[in-house]
Amino acid sequence: MINKRTRGKLNKHLRERNEYPERSLEIDARIRELFGETLAILVMDMSGFSKQTVRHGIIHFLAKIHRMHAIAIPAVESRKGEIVKLEADNIYAVFNEVEEAVGAALDIQTGLEAANSILPEELDMHGEYGIGYGEVLVIENEDIYGSELNLASKLGEDLAQRDEILLTESAFKQVENSGREFEHVAMTVSGLDLKVYRVKRTIV
Repeated sequence: MINKRTRGKLNKHLRERNEYPERSLEIDARIRELFGETLAILVMDMSGFSKQTVRHGIIHFLAKIHRMHAIAIPAVESRKGEIVKLEADNIYAVFNEVEEAVGAALDIQTGLEAANSILPEELDMHGEYGIGYGEVLVIENEDIYGSELNLASKLGEDLAQRDEILLTESAFKQVENSGREFEHVAMTVSGLDLKVYRVKRTIV
C-alpha cells in the first residue's frame, strides 16, 4: 500500500514548487502521482488522557498506551490495515476500504473491553474513533496529509465521546449499503457544519 516514498523526496518537490510557482500544477500532479492514494483513514484517541495522567502519573498512562498498542496494532493488521504513525495516545492507520477501517475500530473496542473485564478499574482503556475516506498524501512510516485525515482527526480526537466510532460523510457513503447500522449526527468544527455518522453497535 505504502511504497518507498520518503519525506526527502516530498521536500525536494515542494522546494521546486516554491522556486517555480509557474509550474505548480505540473509539480502538484507529480506529487500526487508519487505520494497520493485514495484510502480510508482511522484515527484513534485514548479517552481520558489528561485526567488520568494528573491522577496516576505519566508512567501509569504510558503503560496503558503500551497495552493499548498490543491490542490495537494486531486488530489493524488483521483487517489489512497499515499503521502510519503512533503519536502519544493516538493511532493513525490507513486501509483500502472503509469497511475494513470500521471493522478494525470495532475489533479494537472488543479487545479493550475484554482487557477491561479482567483489569482493575484504574487500568481500564477506552477509545474514541474517527474514520475518513479520500485522497491523502502518505509519507512512508512517518506521516499522512489530507482533508479527510484532518476531519477524521477532529472526529476521533475532539468530537467522539468515549467508545464512539464516527465517520465523515465521505466515509459513510462507502459503507451506507454494507448492512451496518449508522446514526446521523450534526456536528460543527471550526464553524463548518458537518454530516457525521455514528456506528451503532449491536450488543450480543
